[in-house]
Amino acid sequence: MRTTFIRKLLPTGALVGAFVTLAFLNSCSYDNAEELFGQQEPTECDTAAVTYSGTIKPLLTQHCYSQNGVSCHSGNTPEAGINLTDYNTVKLYAGFPTLLAVVEHRPGYPAMPQNGTKLSDCDIAHLRTWIDAGALNN
Repeated sequence: MRTTFIRKLLPTGALVGAFVTLAFLNSCSYDNAEELFGQQEPTECDTAAVTYSGTIKPLLTQHCYSQNGVSCHSGNTPEAGINLTDYNTVKLYAGFPTLLAVVEHRPGYPAMPQNGTKLSDCDIAHLRTWIDAGALNN
């Protein structure tokens, strides 16, 4: 009697086991966000509240003061004699097309940051917005 009972349960148990195994294996798939949802749109670049102290100075600190641990446009002996740690010097260079030209990698100008990655389009937009607004010390 006991053997008959086990033989009747065996197909049911095997079916349940197979179902659990398939459910488990199905949950172990690799999903790529780009494949599932397409190319993600880049985040918007907010240029509405660009200030020297809150936007431009941190941008210069990150990209212009040093590259790979080597001092560039800061310190006692800045590259090309251009020390960008002082607002008045930054404003002076902002008045010429040179500052935007070098960060935009325009032909005929040295690409900056030198031996570094080009600034993002958003960083360049921030710089352009600040210059167009008069390069204020705000």
